[in-house]
Amino acid sequence: MHIEVQTQGDTATLHLSGRFDFSAHRDFREAYQAPLELADCKQLTIDFSQVEYVDSSALGMLLLLKEKAAVSGKSVVLSNCTGFVLEVFQVVNFQQLFQMI
Repeated sequence: MHIEVQTQGDTATLHLSGRFDFSAHRDFREAYQAPLELADCKQLTIDFSQVEYVDSSALGMLLLLKEKAAVSGKSVVLSNCTGFVLEVFQVVNFQQLFQMI
């Protein structure tokens, strides 16, 4: 898993690539921690355009991020979800928990 963080205006985008599973836990947490602490950042967008696989631990990491973001007054948006990733998110009804674009 590779994660690149890009901040523009009030949005921080985490561009993920590869497999989003438990092995990415530490890197994912470190990547979103700085944007959560930025007062100017109001939204974290997670870009899944280059993600080929997610597992249940990835779902848990996203739910934990959503909770932490809410405490900080920020929103989380899941973007560019396609293929297997989109299917998994639909099965677990993530569209009811997250804005998906």
